[in-house]
Amino acid sequence: MRKLTVKGRYLAWEDGEPFFYLGDTAWEIFHRLSREDMEHYFAQRARQGYTVVQGVALAEFEGLTVPNAYGRLPLCLTDGLPDPARPDTQGEYSYWDHVDFAVETAAKNGLFIALLPTWGDKFNLCWGKGPVVFDEDNAYLYGKWIAARYGDRENILWMLGGDRRLEPEHRRIIDAMARGIREMDPNHLITFHPPGCANSTDFLADADYIDFHTSQTGHSVDQCYETDAVMLRMAAASPMPYMDSEPRYEDHPACFNDKLGLFWNADDMRQNAYWNLMAGVCGHTYGNHCIWSMTKSPSSYYPFHWSVALQHPGAEQVRHIKALRLSHDYFSFRPAPELFVEQYAGMGHLAAGRGLDYGYVYSPLGLPFTVNLGQFTGSDKLRAKWFDPRTGKAEIIAIFPAKGQSVVVPPTQGKGCDWVLILEEV
Repeated sequence: MRKLTVKGRYLAWEDGEPFFYLGDTAWEIFHRLSREDMEHYFAQRARQGYTVVQGVALAEFEGLTVPNAYGRLPLCLTDGLPDPARPDTQGEYSYWDHVDFAVETAAKNGLFIALLPTWGDKFNLCWGKGPVVFDEDNAYLYGKWIAARYGDRENILWMLGGDRRLEPEHRRIIDAMARGIREMDPNHLITFHPPGCANSTDFLADADYIDFHTSQTGHSVDQCYETDAVMLRMAAASPMPYMDSEPRYEDHPACFNDKLGLFWNADDMRQNAYWNLMAGVCGHTYGNHCIWSMTKSPSSYYPFHWSVALQHPGAEQVRHIKALRLSHDYFSFRPAPELFVEQYAGMGHLAAGRGLDYGYVYSPLGLPFTVNLGQFTGSDKLRAKWFDPRTGKAEIIAIFPAKGQSVVVPPTQGKGCDWVLILEEV
């Protein structure tokens, strides 16, 4: 693989070719999957057009105390506690050999691993199971060790954090871990995964080791709607690239309450993705409730086996986001609310973006809107298309004069009837 770099607000290969971060949250992949499972998982995600898989070395679900698929734990004990300064690499096929296999298998499939060195409950317990094992000293040593092991792998991104806020004492731990990583690996990009309803600029806007920022808009209703506004607030806080690393998961019980009988679905996934897209993000992360957890025993809270969820509609449809974004000039893209006149509240919230000679307007409920055609000055005509986020197909509907306004009506209306209006100078 070629090296990834930052180019303005976006990510790019070192030769300048655009790179769209299309991620999947597979947090428990190293902890819960076998080699055969991993081979199947990575092959499917490559087929579906993903570019990045987010996985956690020291996992959330008792990752320090419950062995992986081969009966191995990641850390040796010191005084009865797992010790981050003593990763267990002894014997045949250690826990870290299994992580090696995952990274290598991802590379064979053309995928990056966004590697979280640890989940956040290992330094800030909150609601987690821990145990808390990190301090500044062992965080630095662990950062050096894990970067020495994986820093020469071409398909690595570093993602610090793990769903926790950073109070001053936690910030010092993350700073120390980042320092260790940077000493051994000056080449790979680093970001931070924040808690729900927060973004990395809330904690690390001044951190010199951060290359791009992420938000977690989450699974309740707090930031589910109008998430483009969340992205724009992040953009205002930093000139770096930015994206949503954990929006609503497909198959996740709404507001974490499976008794309501409402689970987020592909329609909800697409809303977040296209709202975010119009805000000028450098990528987007898909998630499925039964995949991040690598569920093997379905329940009312985790309703599917991970291998079944792997091909659910949202998981298949997310590729069209990347395809749309790469179909026009990449680096000139910016938010463009001036492309439409009226605005709808809540789920009907419109969002728009534009580049050098084109523009997009997203209508999540297929509601009609008035488009400002006079915002384009490179041509006297505009080609208009309806882009279907469910299929990735676009159909020409009209040639408009590049002046004035026009009311457009998407082909269908209602929840699940989202459409993107594409305008191209001709």
